[in-house]
Amino acid sequence: MVEWSGFCPCACIAVDAEAYGGKNDRRQSQAQHDLPRILDAAARGAGLDRAQWQIQRKGDEQLAVRPLDGTEPRLVDDYIRHLVAELREYNSQRVPEARMRLRAVVHQGLVELADNGFAGTAVVATARLLTGRPLYDALSAHPDADLALLLSDDVFRSTVAGGHTTLSTADFTRVTVRVKEYEATAWLWVPPPAVASREPGAAQRGKHAAPVPGEPAAGRPEPAAAGGPAISNAYQSDHLNVTNIAGPVDARGAVFGFGSAGG
Repeated sequence: MVEWSGFCPCACIAVDAEAYGGKNDRRQSQAQHDLPRILDAAARGAGLDRAQWQIQRKGDEQLAVRPLDGTEPRLVDDYIRHLVAELREYNSQRVPEARMRLRAVVHQGLVELADNGFAGTAVVATARLLTGRPLYDALSAHPDADLALLLSDDVFRSTVAGGHTTLSTADFTRVTVRVKEYEATAWLWVPPPAVASREPGAAQRGKHAAPVPGEPAAGRPEPAAAGGPAISNAYQSDHLNVTNIAGPVDARGAVFGFGSAGG
């Protein structure tokens, strides 16, 4: 864990879980157990070491602080993308009531390691951004999203607008955050949800989604046999050939040939 004395230019990374207070005791305990592991996995995927960060934990929240070291673009880009992927995987295995959705903030400024946490206006600004309406409204407006991110104006201009990430300025929406005495411009990004659905049932899929293997293909048109021999759907047990395939197969656009010893 990196330590420093006095005020040091730092990156501040804060996350907070949505609707934590509405969960029952067991789900609150599970969320507190899983949140650090999700954050650690995202950092590893991005090539970052959270063991070197100063971290302040508070139930469903975490505030991490680390000295600026030139890897801030990776923090904004790779770390957030891996965090979205980790949340997507985590939530795909849980009922909707147990999902974990995060509000996230990245800011930078002077921070001191104090006796009871962190001191500095940068830390206060990070907390204000995290509790501002834009992040709450973003998750409410995008119920399928697993995360909503706010970058402070300084971070946005030095990373995204500076062309140091794979993110585009067009991905972000400029917002104004007003909380208590704090007011500032920030930049909002809601990563789009995965194309694949979280649950296999037809009610969970979009109307254009591919059918689940083994599910009746009601309403799908029969393949045309233009200029070729007629296609018979008759069941012939003496010509039946079974091929076992382990795991899902995406056969969209593929062409299969079927035959038997009898011709």
